[in-house]
Amino acid sequence: MIELLKRLIGRQTDIPSMVRERFARIATNPGRERRRIGPAVAKELGYDPGEIDRLPESVTESFAGVGNPLSLVEVRPGDVVLDLGSGAGLDSILAARKVGPSGRVHGIDFTPEMIERAQRNVAAVGLANVVFFESAIEAIPIPNDNADVALCNGLFNLCPDKPKALAEVYRVLKPGGRFAIADMLLEDSVPPEMVARKGAWSD
Repeated sequence: MIELLKRLIGRQTDIPSMVRERFARIATNPGRERRRIGPAVAKELGYDPGEIDRLPESVTESFAGVGNPLSLVEVRPGDVVLDLGSGAGLDSILAARKVGPSGRVHGIDFTPEMIERAQRNVAAVGLANVVFFESAIEAIPIPNDNADVALCNGLFNLCPDKPKALAEVYRVLKPGGRFAIADMLLEDSVPPEMVARKGAWSD
């Protein structure tokens, strides 16, 4: 499927740049985004409506996830959580509240504008146990055996080298660590022409 997408899009080396540009727009100007994003989408995906409503709008308006990975895994006080493709920081913030002051959250995103927005959002809610790294998932800047939990919300479908990305996730997870993924899949029955219209894997 990856090779098919590369041929259809015709700009193999531009795929990461196109994805980065798309999410930069979501970070800086979410009100003009055509894709369904924001707090209403988060609630539809199973996030607690009261919890979403209590967060500042700046935290939720650039939410671009495709599911609720926090509903798939137990996050405990004191855990170290890795949030892959952390975006504007919603999952990082919710995880940081669960791990408490004795735990930590590391957010990883390769879009500078999302990193900036996430840092502002964490400051707005007064959390001190979250740090964000600008990095691709294929080269996570975290030591081996570091995280108790890894979360991923809509990132792997955008990742050109999935085996390398998965190897990195398992490198940084502690033995017995937990990994929760929410993502989208293309089925074999989807015609190539429809795949091509999806737009650099970011629609």
